[in-house]
Amino acid sequence: MDQQVIDQKLESLRRCLLRIESKQPFDAHQLSDDFDLQDIISLNLTRAVQMAVDIGAHIAASQNRPGPATMGETFEQLSQMGVITAVLATQLKKSVGFRNIAVHNYSAINWQVVHAIIAGHLQDFTDFAQAVMRWQSSNTQGEQPQA
Repeated sequence: MDQQVIDQKLESLRRCLLRIESKQPFDAHQLSDDFDLQDIISLNLTRAVQMAVDIGAHIAASQNRPGPATMGETFEQLSQMGVITAVLATQLKKSVGFRNIAVHNYSAINWQVVHAIIAGHLQDFTDFAQAVMRWQSSNTQGEQPQA
């Protein structure tokens, strides 16, 4: 496993989350009315989802796991490997749905839902990063990788 690649992606994820937190709107109405804020939030939330998927795919590949068929399956695979919990996998799979709407059908974004995501689920990405770091640490201290 190339720990440096994962570390770089974790740092990118951290920057995305900090950017969202620094611009987090007071309420959904503010987000609905501010196009610049929408761009900042949606871009960084989309990037955060993509970073998490990329990290997951890298971990799976390092353990000789087959590539997942969908982005959401990446998180299921990480759960099966013991990297993240099943509950966190479910939450992160939901974030892929937002990412797909943001990338493929931006005009359909419900900004009240986005506000709810950033108000209540940014912690999922922090939990993900912490779980990955714990997994990295246990796999660099001599434990055998899972097959």
